[in-house]
Amino acid sequence: MTFCGGCPSQPILSPMTLTLDSDSVLEVLRPVQDPELQKSLVELNMIRNVAIADGDVSFTLVLTTPACPLREFIVEDCEKAVRTLPGVGAVNVEVTAETPQQKSLPDRTGINGVKNIIAVSSGKGGVGKSTVAVNLAVSLAQAGAAVGLIDADIYGPNAPIMMGLTDAQVVVKQGEVLEPTFNHGVKMVSMGFLIDRDQPVIWRGPMLNGIIRQFLYQVEWGELDYLVVDLPPGTGDAQLTLAQAVPMAGAVIVSTPQSVAISDARRGLKMFQQLQVPVLGIVENMSVFIPPDAPEKRYDIFGSGGGKTLAAELGLPVLGCIPLEMAVREGGDAGIPIVVQHPDSESAKALRAMAEQVAAKVSMAALAS
Repeated sequence: MTFCGGCPSQPILSPMTLTLDSDSVLEVLRPVQDPELQKSLVELNMIRNVAIADGDVSFTLVLTTPACPLREFIVEDCEKAVRTLPGVGAVNVEVTAETPQQKSLPDRTGINGVKNIIAVSSGKGGVGKSTVAVNLAVSLAQAGAAVGLIDADIYGPNAPIMMGLTDAQVVVKQGEVLEPTFNHGVKMVSMGFLIDRDQPVIWRGPMLNGIIRQFLYQVEWGELDYLVVDLPPGTGDAQLTLAQAVPMAGAVIVSTPQSVAISDARRGLKMFQQLQVPVLGIVENMSVFIPPDAPEKRYDIFGSGGGKTLAAELGLPVLGCIPLEMAVREGGDAGIPIVVQHPDSESAKALRAMAEQVAAKVSMAALAS
């Protein structure tokens, strides 16, 4: 009989003393941990439906997000553990996901069916915040999650262009409930669907507050794992309305490495912290430029390492460093996000990895709450 390291009160049977049944499978899987949560998969109820037939072992691994960045490693650890049992033939692992719901708050009203709300924000304009938000939403959808996107930049609603929905219109039901549009696996609402293409929005704060609340509470979102909110730049009415209205899983802060952008990003980040909204981390966009005619070269046209420096200063993770490629702009203008149009590009790979990190942080926060 051996003991778990650091836990002498919990004996663990040697695999050689176990017979091949569902209980023994769970016993050998008990030491296997979720790498992010540092807890046993068995104790987290992530191992289900254990079955044995002629020596072949099958079970379901239920991850906390479809976009789990460590999926392959977890499956490999499970297979290795099961194979320590005597008489095991094939090991079949079915992988599914159940995204945990963010904790509700007494002073903020959640959205029926929506598990996690993620704000994407920046201190200043022009840093690629909408590009990050759109590709974050699409990447999560590609991983198998149910995703919605709110374009909360009321004065400059550009997400419809990036999502290929410039000619779309939302359907208004019963005079006030909106049916979202849909493309690239993502449900979406935007002010751009409610006004003419060239019509300016000349509103004061209370009207902006009202339309954002309508996008939150008067849209047929259905069941969503993630609702991504693309906020306007700055620290104004839209940010305040969102932070005070709904419980948020967290905010993603987008900046370029440039000192001016980092300075504004710091202010935006501090605003969320002051409003008691968790900051999931920082995305350094346009970290380097990759020229199409010389893809082996890298140019620091917006400086270098500003996002990493800010993250280190504030004790936050860097969720991703996204290179600038011409295909990012081309895909945005064409309405085909780069993670769809050029999935093997350096930018698409970085954006998908960023989405995986965001999903992992959200799950960790939900399960820890």
